[in-house]
Amino acid sequence: MAKDILTEATPTQDLLHLRKPTKADGAAVWKLVSECPPLDQNSMYMNLVQCDHFAETCVLAEQGDKVLGWISGHIPPDAPNTIFVWQVAVHSDARGLGLGKRMLRALLQRPACAQVTKLETTITRSNDASWGLFRSFARDRGASLSDAPHYERDAHLDGQHATEHLVSIDLPRKRLRLVA
Repeated sequence: MAKDILTEATPTQDLLHLRKPTKADGAAVWKLVSECPPLDQNSMYMNLVQCDHFAETCVLAEQGDKVLGWISGHIPPDAPNTIFVWQVAVHSDARGLGLGKRMLRALLQRPACAQVTKLETTITRSNDASWGLFRSFARDRGASLSDAPHYERDAHLDGQHATEHLVSIDLPRKRLRLVA
């Protein structure tokens, strides 16, 4: 049976720690995303900017000096009540342990998300892991989840990428305060 790295520690292992990233984490985030297909790999520079400029709305999960999880997100300027989650990456060593949902909960508890009542993300139809994560996250909160085509293959992505569906989860304020 696999050791639950989210809750156990041994003399040679540290517990998992969730924190805001710093610019020093950019390369490690880029490496993690590259190891998590089918996620789109952005440039290392993009991950560096996310870690530096958007740290308040990103989450890094590490155990010792190993990066095991990453969420990148931002609050769109025209929708201050919405957190847009760009990517969720979980290292193969930490899959199946609830790390994705744990990072989402930690993100929503940040002061930067105090006014957030909606979570949005985009997901291609073929990304079963992401659909499972966000459906489970919504279900755990008794929240509704909706989706519709948003970035379309031919209209927006020059036929080079599958259509991304905009997934929206309404997050009742009362429920957010109760989640620890």
